[in-house]
Amino acid sequence: MKTLYEATTIATGGRTGHIKSEDGPLDFNLSVPKSMGGDGGNGANPEQFFGAAYAACFGGAIQAVAEAEKIEIDKEALSVTAIIGFCKDDEGFCLEATLDCYIPGVDLKTGEDLVEKAHEVCPFSKATRDNITVTLNLLLDE
Repeated sequence: MKTLYEATTIATGGRTGHIKSEDGPLDFNLSVPKSMGGDGGNGANPEQFFGAAYAACFGGAIQAVAEAEKIEIDKEALSVTAIIGFCKDDEGFCLEATLDCYIPGVDLKTGEDLVEKAHEVCPFSKATRDNITVTLNLLLDE
């Protein structure tokens, strides 16, 4: 395996602390949502960061699959919405993810094929495979 890029981010103070990337673009206070027993402050939370990262990466995977298969898509209109759930089960806390994928201009079969293949190649999907429940949805033009 060849490492192409490494990102370093430091978290201090746990879920009520602060995160900062070593190179500067990320610099956020953290808050715990009220539904999790926190104060619901205006800081971000780990689930939001995970959702943003997963959605962006999955969108890139859709683009890569489309390009490899010579399927033209509107890269700027493509969107992936990640809904990350913080859950509790018999073994403790866990995550779940739902990815709502909007690929304008493709038919149902092409869209489903792109989403399924993106799920195979996306590094976040690979990291979560068999670890958390991931639900994939294709949103179509009405």
